[in-house]
Amino acid sequence: MSPVILLSFIIIYFAVLLAVAHFTSKGASDNSTFFVANRNSKWYMVAFGMIGTALSGVTFISVPGAVGASEFSYFQFVLGNAVGFVIIAYVLLPLYYRMNLTSIYTYLEERFGHTTYKTGAAIFLVSRTIGSAFRLYLVAIVLQHFIFDAWNVPFAITVVICLVLIWMYTNKGGLKTIIVTDTLQTTFLVTAVILSIYFMAKGLDFGIVDTFEAVKESSYSKIFFWDDFVGSKANFWKQFLGGIFVTIAMTGLDQDLMQKNLSMGTIKEAQKNMITFTSVFVVINIFFLAVGALLYIYAAKNGIDVTQLATRDYLYPEIALNHLAIVPAIIFMMGLTAATFATTDSALTALTTSFCIDFLNFNKKENPNDPTLIKQRNYVHFGFSIVMLLVILVFKLINDDSVVNAIFTAASYTYGPLLGLFVFGIFTKYAVRDKAVPYICVLSPTVLFLLKTYVIEVYTPYVIGLDLIIINGFITFVMLLISSPGKASEKALSHN
Repeated sequence: MSPVILLSFIIIYFAVLLAVAHFTSKGASDNSTFFVANRNSKWYMVAFGMIGTALSGVTFISVPGAVGASEFSYFQFVLGNAVGFVIIAYVLLPLYYRMNLTSIYTYLEERFGHTTYKTGAAIFLVSRTIGSAFRLYLVAIVLQHFIFDAWNVPFAITVVICLVLIWMYTNKGGLKTIIVTDTLQTTFLVTAVILSIYFMAKGLDFGIVDTFEAVKESSYSKIFFWDDFVGSKANFWKQFLGGIFVTIAMTGLDQDLMQKNLSMGTIKEAQKNMITFTSVFVVINIFFLAVGALLYIYAAKNGIDVTQLATRDYLYPEIALNHLAIVPAIIFMMGLTAATFATTDSALTALTTSFCIDFLNFNKKENPNDPTLIKQRNYVHFGFSIVMLLVILVFKLINDDSVVNAIFTAASYTYGPLLGLFVFGIFTKYAVRDKAVPYICVLSPTVLFLLKTYVIEVYTPYVIGLDLIIINGFITFVMLLISSPGKASEKALSHN
């Protein structure tokens, strides 16, 4: 597949995004527009656009690639996600709307105190920066390998180009622009998945019924794994419960996806958005898994040696770009690009919002739309783009997949304390020792890591999988409970 052709379509794609950004931000660049889209977003656009944000470029290539080793066990996690989204809709969103929040971490200040509030916001900033940089890094490697290496473009320049383009179309309109561009990008993503199935089925001489039967009868289609709760990460209960709590922590307690929900006028619209989003999310993941099964069936039929690939993540791009026709190759690259940038643009906006509200106190200013504050917001937005670039370059400098993945896993540890804090705040009437909370939020994942590495993995057959975040949150909860000075004031409990 010619790199020139692929690059040409990506340029056209970004030209469309920039045009959308121009029209959506025209005459509206204030902070209310940037942070919450003036709270008049259409729920159906947000619901559809959130798919692109929730399904990153890593999901786009990793879920299909993982089917060869883990079959359809990932769908157990997706079912847990669905339950988690419903809990967010009917437990967390009513809380956020009652308090009329822009940053969800403001709740922690009202419930616990200033130090706890800053701790929660800082956890989000660190976790989301590392997580989003990691996702962009993995996809930038694919773009580098299949496009930019042909002209010996340095990897750093590839990443700079990506971030500059994202900054250009999000800088002025912020969330208002992203809600529209994410809708467009989700359309590309969904189209890419459906058409990938079509073109692979065509290459295998399958009709619609044949394709369905081939996936169903393949050795990859097993969904439910009930055996070996102790020794397997694929066990249903680990995947399902992990899916619930990962969703609550990494979506419901994450400024990124919640910011879109808070951009709607009423709680009813926000809940309608979440339920619609959940339905589409489950269906699109079924398609991703079907793509994975067809990739391995296609590889087997066409003599593609999967074991020769550096990683299973390369299977989808390898077949799409080197073994199918030009149209499916372009569609794949557009889908991958859409999935990646829908995640990164949203993250940059959420990071900017959190920093401006939680650390620069924009929400406490007499005039939040003062030109000086808008200029500060622009500096913050640009600053996080630079930070993300530096983090990605550090990943590249390390150049060791196991180390880079370990860093990403370490970032996922930090959502456990957030989960523990919010559960403690919502479901108990106790106060916390505000000054002790930062130490608890550092100690909890540290204790879990030591326990997992030097006790559980050494002396027991138990294998921790997606239940890691549950254990982490539980440790935080127990530490908060033990250190609690007693019942909280009525004022602190007034929003629960």
